[in-house]
Amino acid sequence: MSAQPSPSAPRVIDSIVAGVRLHVLREVKDARGDLCVAEVGPDLPFLVRRSFLIYNVPSAELRGAHAHRRCHQFLMAVTGSVRVTADDGTRRETFLLDRPNLGLHLPPMTWGIQDRYSDGAVLLVLASDPYDPADYIRDHADFTRLAGMLAGLHGRFIMSLNDRAEVRETFAAFRLREVSTTYTIARGR
Repeated sequence: MSAQPSPSAPRVIDSIVAGVRLHVLREVKDARGDLCVAEVGPDLPFLVRRSFLIYNVPSAELRGAHAHRRCHQFLMAVTGSVRVTADDGTRRETFLLDRPNLGLHLPPMTWGIQDRYSDGAVLLVLASDPYDPADYIRDHADFTRLAGMLAGLHGRFIMSLNDRAEVRETFAAFRLREVSTTYTIARGR
């Protein structure tokens, strides 16, 4: 009879970059090999709607160098190592993903750069949204300007607009939540 596998406890480490978190995922190790677990909720803070692999990247090349308006990403070096720099417009931090049980959550409005891919490195990216070119911010100056404006907002805000196609197109880069409300207009008051 073989010994029972001993799972490790997951940990989450907050970054100095707003919303960025390094996840040390739960591992189960035994004589048959190692298993790494990531579940939506405790480990992945979003539902995965797209995944892709980045590999065969020369060590001197940069990948990423953009931010997303709406899309969350979760990065894992399943083989080898990759350096990831996250930037929220005011703070920047660099992480080394060098074990398959490390995952880095980059929330929307986080500038991400990946570089220093080791020989044979494979980066797995889990994304909250399907590919949408309109979701990308590819100019760092534009990103910094927008991040600064967003940082100036405090609390929630309500915007009331007529539901028309051109209005939805104008605000397509934002996460919208529809709510129902009842209101009246009183004359003479």
